[in-house]
Amino acid sequence: MLLSTENLVLLCLGFFIVATLYSSVGFGGGSSYLALLTLFLGGFFAIRSIALICNLVVVSGSTYLYFKNGHAKLKDFLPFVLASIPMAFIGASFRLEEHVFFLLLGFSLVTSAIFLALQTFSKRDPSEKVANYPKWVTYLLGGGIGLLSGLVGIGGGIFLAPILNHLKWDKSIKIAALASFFILVNSISGLAGLVQGGMLELPWKETLSLVVSVLVGGQLGIRISLKRFTPKVIKRITALLVFVVGVRILLKYIPQVF
Repeated sequence: MLLSTENLVLLCLGFFIVATLYSSVGFGGGSSYLALLTLFLGGFFAIRSIALICNLVVVSGSTYLYFKNGHAKLKDFLPFVLASIPMAFIGASFRLEEHVFFLLLGFSLVTSAIFLALQTFSKRDPSEKVANYPKWVTYLLGGGIGLLSGLVGIGGGIFLAPILNHLKWDKSIKIAALASFFILVNSISGLAGLVQGGMLELPWKETLSLVVSVLVGGQLGIRISLKRFTPKVIKRITALLVFVVGVRILLKYIPQVF
């Protein structure tokens, strides 16, 4: 379980880069944290726990700034989070077999990579009118993504944002604000579910080092605009990396089913 100093430094560097990139485009980085952790750690309780903690650290700053700048209104987000919070808690409470967890994780990483890549090809007219949907659609989306979030240890924003952009739920900036808040509440709920199920596992040295890395990276990404890469390029590079790791996990654990 415990990492060598060399591997821990590499992992911290990876988490710092992920946090900087993801926070600059409105996400927490949970899927990439999971992808990196699976390359270095074997214990899937620790993988889920650390990813949720780091997610929470990054999106806390983003959510604060979105609300502070008037891009987020709690009443508009409540239907999503009221459905997602209990489902994320339930998902995190499940004591999955190791191979089942990694299969879910692999499929989730591949799916999130595809969603993230597709988002970079969608074009929306800022003046375009938003569509109206019945409340049950909102609850269904929030609950379904919340359950998946809890099971694999991500906030779910990487799934929610592309879907809402495709549905033209609202302006892009408001969808980004919702995704950030959605990740925040689901990460808290998921951690509570892990605690309730006795599955919270946080090796102190690794956890503290990674939290500091994402805290610095997240604050950097929030406050500066990246001049070298556009948000679309960042998302495409991230999608490729997450896709590769997801496929690697599936290739390793699918044969165990047969």
